[in-house]
Amino acid sequence: MTQPQEDTELKVERFHHGIRVIRAELEKIIVGQHQVLDQLLITVLIGGHCLITGLPGTAKTLMVQSLADALGLDFKRVQFTPDLMPTDVTGTDIIDVDPATGERQWRFVPGPIFANLLLADEINRTPPKTQSALLEAMQEAHVTIRGQTHMLAQPFVVLATQNPIELEGTYPLPEAQLDRFIFNVMIDYLDADEEVAVVERNTLGLGMPKVNPCATAEGIIEMQQLVRQVPISDAMNRYAVNLVRATRPLEPTATERVRQYVTYGASVRAAINLSLAARARALLNGRYHVIEEDISELAAPILRHRLQLNYLAESDQVNVDDLISDLLVQVRHG
Repeated sequence: MTQPQEDTELKVERFHHGIRVIRAELEKIIVGQHQVLDQLLITVLIGGHCLITGLPGTAKTLMVQSLADALGLDFKRVQFTPDLMPTDVTGTDIIDVDPATGERQWRFVPGPIFANLLLADEINRTPPKTQSALLEAMQEAHVTIRGQTHMLAQPFVVLATQNPIELEGTYPLPEAQLDRFIFNVMIDYLDADEEVAVVERNTLGLGMPKVNPCATAEGIIEMQQLVRQVPISDAMNRYAVNLVRATRPLEPTATERVRQYVTYGASVRAAINLSLAARARALLNGRYHVIEEDISELAAPILRHRLQLNYLAESDQVNVDDLISDLLVQVRHG
């Protein structure tokens, strides 16, 4: 066995141990929602951003706070409201006056975006002008104020929660911003047994268990580097690309329902995200190679926010997840 192989095996072993410990800490607080937690972990492991959609009371904020605690990352939260300004997120320059000389100079005061993990809570309750304050940071990992570029610390992850757009007082996110989220994770209600467990935990008066940090920023960066080393075959990359191309109504491989109901399909960024996220899912499931299931299981959360449906889809009450299910069947067997 060569030295690089030995090093990789040790890194994989440390990775699996670290993930087991992180999951154990999260289970102290979060009941059920295993798939959602895995998708949040994948988001962190590939250095991306995640949109979490669910009705109020489905523990979206608690889940993100617990994840940040378990990962030991610098965490900030912004509660998005209709009067929130872009500088409330990014920070701003202020004028300082030297009391001795009276000289004035600009000083940058960083906003809450300068953290390893930012919770953008109820992001769709603020107008698009403030939502777009995150665009540069999410894509380039820096912000620009008065022509000066300020780099963000690594790792940098935005986990944004939103309420369903049908609720009062919400603003749809711009398509350019939606495309920068790797996942749109849908949180549903728990099943009956899990809901009973939540009620018992919160009514015994014992308080919330403490989540112990079991990772560091440096450790997370090492995990991210390991994920990118996971082999993926040309066939699996081609499968990811074919899925994404089939979401575009003008493509020959698009289904009849896609041509009928979709105005715009997914961009190439979706294919990149599928390939990267599949690598992370493979590692989370104890494999050091990507299989078809890794891609197909992640297709819905990666594609659902990238398909723009037309008025006919709304009229016929077409569900975007059903369209993606059709695509999976056609691309797999077609």
